[in-house]
Amino acid sequence: MVLLGHGGSGHKAIDLHRRLALQLATGMGVACLAIDGPYHGDRAVPGDDPLDYQKRVVAEGPVAVHTRMCQEWLTVLEAASKAWGLDGTAVGYFGLSMGARYGIPVCAALGARLRTAVLGKFGLATDDPMMAAMAVDELVRRFAAQITAPLLHHVQWNDEIFPLHGQLELFDTFTSPEKSMRARPGPHHQTRADDVTAWSEHLSRLLTPRS
Repeated sequence: MVLLGHGGSGHKAIDLHRRLALQLATGMGVACLAIDGPYHGDRAVPGDDPLDYQKRVVAEGPVAVHTRMCQEWLTVLEAASKAWGLDGTAVGYFGLSMGARYGIPVCAALGARLRTAVLGKFGLATDDPMMAAMAVDELVRRFAAQITAPLLHHVQWNDEIFPLHGQLELFDTFTSPEKSMRARPGPHHQTRADDVTAWSEHLSRLLTPRS
């Protein structure tokens, strides 16, 4: 199965997740699982604006939020595996931006269960004050260095939130012997239809048995 981590101001049922899950489930037989990120979706505080989650993460403590989200993913994975008879020993992860921020510790914690991951639109540098306040770069570096599964890292070359040099530094930090970079021109939020296809093909290639 593939765990789907959404970006900031999104939620578990965003259109991107639906499109990616449709390709993976109907075309390739791969189950998908998504949960809301911190203070997002069903976890959002009533009355909050879309970006108020950032202040709440800073108030709770970025390290505490990373730890909580990692444990919640592992708990949901175990429960879903038992409830639906899914293979919890062959897991993929997909996450962009905030989905990558909180997904990197999850990928590391999965260990040998992680067969592949698609991460991107995230890096070890930012010019955005609130993004910097939520950052735990040393923690991210430590966990990224523990990821050895085949990895596709998506980079937006003109990302205005996570500058290119920080994205490239993150790519260098991953220790997977089979890692590749998909670099596209454009700003942070730009996603093309062929990007979704490339992400799903990468995930399915490592998760679907070949005859």
